[in-house]
Amino acid sequence: MPLTLPGRPWVRWASFAARQILGWTLIVAGAMKLPWPEASVQAVRAYQLLPFEITRPVGYALPVLEVAIGLLLVIGLFTRVAAWAGAAVMVAFIIGISWVWAHGISIDCGCFGGGGEVENGIAQYPWEIARDVGLLICGAWAAISPGSPLAVDTRLFGSHDGSADLTNELEESQA
Repeated sequence: MPLTLPGRPWVRWASFAARQILGWTLIVAGAMKLPWPEASVQAVRAYQLLPFEITRPVGYALPVLEVAIGLLLVIGLFTRVAAWAGAAVMVAFIIGISWVWAHGISIDCGCFGGGGEVENGIAQYPWEIARDVGLLICGAWAAISPGSPLAVDTRLFGSHDGSADLTNELEESQA
């Protein structure tokens, strides 16, 4: 049985806000990198975290993945899966930024394009991690309570993601 928060109106609107915040952030971040895939590859390489051989595929795939997850969140399609995927992306970003910070590597995170070595990137790491933790919370909230207004899931599946809502399951089990 999936974990779902109660269907109170404020919870549904908070879920809507969470999926919009994370979704639009991912769309913008990915879209800013899409026109310059080599810059995205260089940003991934600047972290010095992944083996060189896989930095190119990761650099090319990451913007596409961000836009795809973001679009699913914004329209509310496969919300639970998209929200967990968005949260996982945020965890990866938090790990990456923490890695370069711990190793004294000063880079622009490349989150919204750009990337590579910079003079005082280390000073930005606490803010970047805080931002990504906030986005991670948005993803977790939307995943735990995916039922929200204006979601395609509701129109297609009759519920938020094709599965029964916990409150409906509880009501049915008590009947």
